[in-house]
Amino acid sequence: MLEIRQAHPNAGDRPMVEHLKQSGFHVNHKKVQRLMRKLGFCVTAFWHKSRKYTSYKGTVGKIAKNKLHRRFNTFVPHQKLTTDTTELKYYENNVQNKRQIVKLV
Repeated sequence: MLEIRQAHPNAGDRPMVEHLKQSGFHVNHKKVQRLMRKLGFCVTAFWHKSRKYTSYKGTVGKIAKNKLHRRFNTFVPHQKLTTDTTELKYYENNVQNKRQIVKLV
């Protein structure tokens, strides 16, 4: 294991098992993990993630102009007719008893 570690300094326990198998040693992966922990072999190249995951895609869709400015009261009938375009999601069990997202629009 020491020779393999010198040739491949950033090899973790899984590549170490493969290198040992190629060398002719068939060792359990748990044994390799215990030995590497005991010998203090740590992989330092991939210690932290390079960046955090973000799903932000910027402004998506078209934003309507605010023509009412929250003035809903009027004396003229049918002058201000509005709709609510909020999308609601809830889960429902389907025929195979699996959860399925159902959209309410």
